Amino acid sequence: MSRTGDMYRVVAARFLSRSGSEAAFFIGVWGKAAFDLGAGPTVLAVIMFTISISSILGSLVAGVLVDRYGPRKVLMFAEVLFIPAALAFATTQTLTQVAVIAGVWAFLGAPVVTAGATFAPYLAGSEDDLKRMNSWIEGSGSLAFAVGPAVGAVLVTLFNVNWVFVMDAATSAVAALLIIPVHLKEPDRVKADEGHARHPVSEAIEGLRTVYSMRNVRYYVLMGSIVWMSFGAFGALEPLFFRDVVGTGIEAVGYMNTMFGVGFILGAASLTRLPHKYVSARTLNLFMIGVGMGTVLYVGSADLRIIAVGAFVWAYVIGLMEPLLRTLIHRDAPHAMVGRVMGISEVHRRAGELLPLGFAPALAGVFGVQRVMIGGGVVAAAVAVLALRESGAIDRERAELIASGAILEREVEIASPLGGDEPLNPTP
Repeated sequence: MSRTGDMYRVVAARFLSRSGSEAAFFIGVWGKAAFDLGAGPTVLAVIMFTISISSILGSLVAGVLVDRYGPRKVLMFAEVLFIPAALAFATTQTLTQVAVIAGVWAFLGAPVVTAGATFAPYLAGSEDDLKRMNSWIEGSGSLAFAVGPAVGAVLVTLFNVNWVFVMDAATSAVAALLIIPVHLKEPDRVKADEGHARHPVSEAIEGLRTVYSMRNVRYYVLMGSIVWMSFGAFGALEPLFFRDVVGTGIEAVGYMNTMFGVGFILGAASLTRLPHKYVSARTLNLFMIGVGMGTVLYVGSADLRIIAVGAFVWAYVIGLMEPLLRTLIHRDAPHAMVGRVMGISEVHRRAGELLPLGFAPALAGVFGVQRVMIGGGVVAAAVAVLALRESGAIDRERAELIASGAILEREVEIASPLGGDEPLNPTP
């Protein structure tokens, strides 16, 4: 099997798996909880809390497993185990059942996310390959974000919400079959001391230590966390925004997220013209400011036409930011640690989404759902502005190391025809 053939298999698996999960979350989980069972902001926050905690635990396990066994085995087995969890959602009849199954679903889905995000370094044969692999693999996730919710909306319109979970299980099964023939480079592993086995906990701690000891990697992970934190309230409030503020059905959520996906893809495609000198922390910072302001446009109106435009514009900026963030982490993290670094990054992402769930329902009760969501975007933009000095310092530090010969310049440019993986949503 050629390396290109392997990449196409991974891309197809990534697309199918993500399509099912995007439909299952936005149409299935939100639809069943908020629209079928009438959940309010507090109950939705509990469900999102369960998903976030489970995803954190699953991501910690997944990072170690990827570095031990490679992303292929982890993704293949995770997809198989994910199938019964997806089907179990179709049997839920109470909000308590939804919350419990959501936790299992998220825990088993986290390795799918982490393994899928780590394929590029194992497939790439050179630095030039890395940008291409990242573009196509992560771009398939973006395309799924556009297609999945639309398909889910059609299924709900023609049948009922339970068919969305059947779709989620079926796409995972096909994804697992596609991954079987893929051949990867063996993972580089840091050897244990003579006569001592490496414990998974020590490996996870080593990954955390690596993230926080490297100024540039620490910056990428923490800035990403700030973005996820500012939108954490969306998990508990966005379906209520459409239900109570806009006054639409769950299918509208699917179609708006499809607009989001299209903007995401086109934004990432625009990134192909970004000159190498702008593949930097400062550029990432500027994109993050734009992401915060894009939120205001998305939720600043109750008119579906304006919301659709806002979804597109907001996603376009995220499409610029997300592939750049992923590529910077891949470029600067040690290859032997990339699985754990991505796992730690995913943990920060989930923790950022988790924190606002403790106070978002209360804030919504005082200020209203729409105002709280707008406030999240303003906070993200403000923090990014305050971080401009740090991003400049990181870029100058890297330039000095290259000039002194301490590190070699790795010209990893971004050429993304589709987009980046996982926008601002907590789906597994």
